[in-house]
Amino acid sequence: MQRWGTMVAAVALALAGPALGQGTQATFVFPKEIRWGPAPPNLPAGAQLAVLQGDPAKSGAFVVRLMVPGGYRIPPHWHSQDEQLTVISGALYLGMGDRYDPGTARGLPAGGFHYLPAKAHHFAYAKKPTVVQINGNGPFDITYINPADTPRPQPKP
Repeated sequence: MQRWGTMVAAVALALAGPALGQGTQATFVFPKEIRWGPAPPNLPAGAQLAVLQGDPAKSGAFVVRLMVPGGYRIPPHWHSQDEQLTVISGALYLGMGDRYDPGTARGLPAGGFHYLPAKAHHFAYAKKPTVVQINGNGPFDITYINPADTPRPQPKP
């Protein structure tokens, strides 16, 4: 299973800014304060990630935003924890199963919500630039159905 790993934890810490360490305090993050950086290497290249609350590399609740360019796709995969996804802008197309089949995907427009239980096999793509917010409990991980789809394999510890 592909874990975020040390490098991703460092990226998450660098991007989290004032959101970290506020688990029991009210947190306000204004759009101009959101700090974007490259998504972790277990996602296809080209996406940007911003940590709004928590640390997705550790146990506990987290909130991140993922910004993807038009034409971006995530091959079939699953996560070991439940995932709640809200489309902030653009549209995200989500399909279920072990095969990437865009014809079976459902488009979720801005404002749409998608809940996915742990270990549900799914894929996603965006036709145009899209921002989604992902809420969940960490550590966040992604396991590709076909290991050859792993975009940028993590070095073994």
